[in-house]
Amino acid sequence: MKYVSLLSLALFSCLSIAQIQYAPQAEKPSLPSPKQVLGFEVGQWHVRHDQIQNYFEQLAEKSDRTQLEVIGYSHEQRPMLQMVISAPENLSRLHDIRQQHIAAARGDAKPNDNAPVVIWLGYSIHGNEPSGANASLLLAHYLASSDDPQVVNWLKNAVILVQPSLNPDGNDRFALWANMHKGMTPVADRQSREHNEPWPNGRPNHYWFDLNRDWLLLQHPESKARIAQYQQWLPNIVADYHEMGTDSTFFFQPGIPSRNSPFTPERNFELTRKLAKYHAAALDKNSKLYYTEESFDDFYVGKGSTYPDVQGSVGILFEQASSRGHIQESINGDLSFPDTIQNQFTASLSMIQGAVEQRLSLLNYQHQFYNDAKQQARDEKISGYILTETADKSRLAALLDNLQRHHISVYPLRKDFKDGGEKYSAGNSYYVPLQQAQYRFIKAVFSTETLFNDNTFYDVSAWTLPYAYNIQFKAVKNSPSKSHLDDSWVQNPVVSTELTAGAYGYAFNWQDQQAPLLLQAILAEGLQVRAAMNDFTADTPQGQVDLLKGAMVLPAGLQSGDWFARLQRVQQQFNLPIYAITTGLTAKGSDLGSRNFVPVTMPTVLLIAGPGISSGEAGEAWYNIERLGGISPSMVEPQRFGSINLSRYSHIVLPDGNYSQWSDTDVTKLKTWLQQGGVLWAHKRAAMWLAERKILKAETWSAAEMYSLISSDNLSYADQEQLGGKRRLAGAIYQAQLDLSHPLAFGFSHADLPVFKNSVLLLKPSEQPFVNVALYSAAPQLAGYTAAEYIPRISQSAALMAHNFGKGKVIAMTDNPVFRGYFFGSSRLLINALYLGHSLDARAQ
Repeated sequence: MKYVSLLSLALFSCLSIAQIQYAPQAEKPSLPSPKQVLGFEVGQWHVRHDQIQNYFEQLAEKSDRTQLEVIGYSHEQRPMLQMVISAPENLSRLHDIRQQHIAAARGDAKPNDNAPVVIWLGYSIHGNEPSGANASLLLAHYLASSDDPQVVNWLKNAVILVQPSLNPDGNDRFALWANMHKGMTPVADRQSREHNEPWPNGRPNHYWFDLNRDWLLLQHPESKARIAQYQQWLPNIVADYHEMGTDSTFFFQPGIPSRNSPFTPERNFELTRKLAKYHAAALDKNSKLYYTEESFDDFYVGKGSTYPDVQGSVGILFEQASSRGHIQESINGDLSFPDTIQNQFTASLSMIQGAVEQRLSLLNYQHQFYNDAKQQARDEKISGYILTETADKSRLAALLDNLQRHHISVYPLRKDFKDGGEKYSAGNSYYVPLQQAQYRFIKAVFSTETLFNDNTFYDVSAWTLPYAYNIQFKAVKNSPSKSHLDDSWVQNPVVSTELTAGAYGYAFNWQDQQAPLLLQAILAEGLQVRAAMNDFTADTPQGQVDLLKGAMVLPAGLQSGDWFARLQRVQQQFNLPIYAITTGLTAKGSDLGSRNFVPVTMPTVLLIAGPGISSGEAGEAWYNIERLGGISPSMVEPQRFGSINLSRYSHIVLPDGNYSQWSDTDVTKLKTWLQQGGVLWAHKRAAMWLAERKILKAETWSAAEMYSLISSDNLSYADQEQLGGKRRLAGAIYQAQLDLSHPLAFGFSHADLPVFKNSVLLLKPSEQPFVNVALYSAAPQLAGYTAAEYIPRISQSAALMAHNFGKGKVIAMTDNPVFRGYFFGSSRLLINALYLGHSLDARAQ
């Protein structure tokens, strides 16, 4: 088989870093080259996203082989680009090609032997891995300009989707850094400032999230735009271009065979191995170093090279050693930026060549994937899953919206349904049948597996979506009849209702995820609010209404000015009922003038974020405080803590990080702020540090103490990785038990709370009453891998603790409540701390 007849002709050479040449064969002079548009050769500078956009726009305007579209916008409003490259005759009927491709892929029609293969090339989802984004310029120009017969054949037999920069905000953060430090003679010294980005570096997006972990979770606009295109096209190949450490070489899949997703068919791995021969041949031609079947797994279905594998595509991960600038020393000699671009360009061409030559195999595989899914669903012992939530319709809707974006159909129950003695109520329950195209993907996202063939994970070992959203779910054996089900769920628009004027007061419950946002909007209007510390029943024009602990009350007698008009204006933004209360006397519970209704004030939040702090976890806290709490926090580096005025802040949030950098003076300052009435939240290492400094009155189990539970006796040198994998808690889901009477648990409907754990650090429960807000369950492991030796210790630990400190409050959690932005259930704990933290009262010695 001929693998690379023209690859070497298409590559540029690098005589020196300032003399880059790129001359594709049979170039069309009418089409602009990257150099003509940029003003420099690709690789001389790191391209900004606007430069990428400008080049792709100019190329699309001149070329009949390309179509460019904006598929969405990043947080910083940079356009997400997708260029479709194919033969002109294919582009002229692109809609029909896509429709026929989807029909064949889903099994609704047989694949056409003449149908083009759909290839997805996605570049630089990590912003400081720029070789892919820069290579995309060369690739687009080459495919649009070359008249080589092989390229013409590729375009006739393929529809190529190029996403040149999957993380525009991170790309620009990194490009600015690398370019601003480039000298007349590039410096290879890896200690040089150019090669050491400042916190948070260019890898993540605007909110410091890793977008390559968001394919499943869909918490960001970049991901939503990307997945919309994926589901619209169902590509046969998804090529995912990354970078790794400078001392590495070049990696392409297959990865470690024992660490593949169990939801991926074996045929997928066969095709991956077959395609690997094309990459090897291309790199061999240029005497490039590379490797496979090491370092990387193919397990977590929420990253770019595995998400496609459970949906009939073949996902291929590429990892290029990074120059992290313009040139850098490595164990393999100086690695230049053009070198890294060249390898990504080479692997892009080999990917296209392999996909075209394996076109029929890929088309038939995808068709068979979905046909097999139908039979596999019929063979299952269960018919599907039922999701149930009675109180928080917004949190439930967020989960259903996520499933819908992945083209999973969900059906509301219109009648009550029984299965195995369990009753599911109409209006609160939703059925997810296995008998649908996304069978394998549904199995993956509902998985609660705890046992695995290989216990070493590159990423998390659990991601169960209903647990993350704290939505109760259960597998059901029998399928509800059609008469029990409504049409597939769709998101309802916001519907506002008119408030009754002239009431004694107004109130809304705290259960819904939107309630804190409504509260914040009300506080921002200057209205006075009281939080109910106990359940009560109020009289309204519509009759008596039960309001639960945490309900927010606006007594009319405390308001001033045109307050009712302001309340009406805010209420119309939210799909939540606000009840008009006709009297201060209550049918049950405290009357509205009781001290059991405590004042709620607008939080002013300081988030510690900077060097020494986990940027990912700081970003997750920032994002969730804004999105779920409606508050934009002030952010200060830990190094500046000693110089800032703390008196302006009601709350301080300490995300996971190293706080040993704080001096005794800093600690004294923090304690003084607490004693004067501040509310302090800390999680993971921050919580351990508070205990060490005696601010949190708790004892801990350290990582060393946990590691000692796993014996290292009688191990050989070759067992190091296995021991490390067993000791590491890569990411599993655990169950905690909430004290529902505690203010931090207000709004929760049931005591069982799934939390995400990726650290072995633990808090010992307090012996003082009222301090333990949540304890791990006796059998806490819900999903994911954990060494059996750890589980008894975890079951003896506290998940969340809170107590007084002078006039202030200290709140500490073992785990990150806002993990990757999608753990909506536990996120509420942090939001409650902002609005209800002042109301707790627990003394600790």
